[in-house]
Amino acid sequence: MGNYNEVEILLVEDNPNDAEMTIRALKKSNLANNIVHVIDGEEALNFIFGREKYSGNKQSLPKVILLDIKLPKIDGLEVLKEIKSNELTKTIPVVMLTSSKEERDIIESYKLGVNSYIAKPVDFDQFVEAIKHLGLYWLLLNQSPIHK
Repeated sequence: MGNYNEVEILLVEDNPNDAEMTIRALKKSNLANNIVHVIDGEEALNFIFGREKYSGNKQSLPKVILLDIKLPKIDGLEVLKEIKSNELTKTIPVVMLTSSKEERDIIESYKLGVNSYIAKPVDFDQFVEAIKHLGLYWLLLNQSPIHK
């Protein structure tokens, strides 16, 4: 889904229901033009840094990354740490979109440089509203440095 050269949103979510709900919410808000969905932290890092199956893609970096905390292989906090500690990727806005409301996850995410932390609401309409505001802000309103 989406052209790798013009990715606006990288969705990192292992739960198929949550991923589908997020993509539906983005579509409903007309924000799903260029979205790439990966299911674990390792694949997310491979995509972002152009490794393994993504090594042949000359890609621009995503405009925003929606990242779950609890992921297989490499968890969301480790992915966040790698993104924020790399000169090339540290300015990409990362939004933790997770069901975890644990205080230590929230604190650790901010220590590592997350831009926003959103606990997934269970109600679909609430979720669509949250995603709409998120997309409008990060894709349309926020001014970020231009990535080459």
